Amino acid sequence: MEEKRPENKSGQSPSSGTKKPSFGLALIPIIAMAILLGVGYGIYHLKAQVLLIAAAFLTACLGALLKFSWKEMESGIVESIRKALPAILIMLTVGVLVATWMASGTIPMIIYYGLKIISPQYFLVTACFVCSITALACGTSWGTIGSLGVAFIGIASGLGIPLGPAAGAIVAGAYFGDKLSPLSDIPNLASVTAGSNLFDHIKHTLWSGIPAWLIGLVIYFFMGLKYGNREFNRENVQLISSTLEKNFHFNLLLLLPIIIVFYYAFTKKPTIPGMMVSSLAATILAVIYQKTSLVSVAQAMNSGYAAQTGVTMVDGLLSRGGLMSMMETQLVAFAAFSFGGIMQKTGMLAAILEKIMKFAREVWSLVLTTIGTAILSALITGSSYLAMIIPAELLGEAYKKKGLAAKNLSRIIDEAGGIIVPLIPWSMAGVYVTGTLGVPVFSYLPWAFSNYLAVIILAIFGLTGVTMAKRKREDETEPGS
Repeated sequence: MEEKRPENKSGQSPSSGTKKPSFGLALIPIIAMAILLGVGYGIYHLKAQVLLIAAAFLTACLGALLKFSWKEMESGIVESIRKALPAILIMLTVGVLVATWMASGTIPMIIYYGLKIISPQYFLVTACFVCSITALACGTSWGTIGSLGVAFIGIASGLGIPLGPAAGAIVAGAYFGDKLSPLSDIPNLASVTAGSNLFDHIKHTLWSGIPAWLIGLVIYFFMGLKYGNREFNRENVQLISSTLEKNFHFNLLLLLPIIIVFYYAFTKKPTIPGMMVSSLAATILAVIYQKTSLVSVAQAMNSGYAAQTGVTMVDGLLSRGGLMSMMETQLVAFAAFSFGGIMQKTGMLAAILEKIMKFAREVWSLVLTTIGTAILSALITGSSYLAMIIPAELLGEAYKKKGLAAKNLSRIIDEAGGIIVPLIPWSMAGVYVTGTLGVPVFSYLPWAFSNYLAVIILAIFGLTGVTMAKRKREDETEPGS
């Protein structure tokens, strides 16, 4: 069943006496992880990081059977985490950035003026567009759905608009903005796990995200025409607008933090310094325009901005950010990288890849395999994080062998993994949307066009080779990769 492990390229055996795992043995950790996450996370709602650690422990036990020492497997874990550290630092910096942008009034101002474009005649288009802008500014689909989404559902009820299409437009808009926001954990985690640069990833995702979003808007436009000319209930939206206006002082200079970030992005300067400069500018603006003390801003950087407007839905939208808000994502990432590090060090990942690559010999088959793995991971785990991490760990090396840029992989796991999760009824996102908006997943699923149209577009790109970027350098976390 098992044979002696062959020598590596340097001509030396990686460890004396170690064995090459069979395909059947290599599948055991994957099957175990699927069961652990499917039952533990999907049914009992246990923390994903605990289940991943359990899967990593089982993998280590199998590694011991293959005669690998703990020190060797530990080195695999450390190496796996080390490669992700630059992007993990970016994620932590994002926590600081979100908190300062909230405190300065930058994000509240964007939300405020975004609400001003609402038109009763074009409700579906407006709901999708405003949720897109808000999620792009806030970096949170859940926060957008839990605040503006609730307001839009109330408006839809008052207008007699079917709640399925209304919720679909909200979800599509919120997740479109989320996947393209540098403040969101989804694109950050996708770029971390795939080993790509965050802003390169976002720009590459535009090729699939924008067409899917525009097609959705066109459909919403024609669907929404029959809902026009009805009395428009603005109560909830006016409440949010008036609350924001009452609690923040708006000024054109509040756009400066955003301009700084995009300047660093488009000039391909280092990401973290750009975010820190933007956070510094936002801190100064918070003191000048919002009369917030430096102590309060510093506390927000750590624990997150805590809005106290007196209006629950507004507080829920604005209370976010901070270093601590990133800890859950960090723990999932560390646990997943521990699992992946042992899988890679013991050769079990290579054994699986060897079988997969027999099918994924061409670019089109590799892309379809990645899409299928991401969707299957989403169905099994119900987690957007794990739906991105698992296929990235399994297939990252295959993209390198094909000479394809890591941003191709990060784009696919973002679209087919992270953004497809709210369309799964038993996922945490699906449960959240249903509980928040009061609309079943199967009712809004057909109308969340951009969520699944982007996956179809990616499949077409894979089949035709269009937008499949070639690999340029070894370290693809550098800007311009």
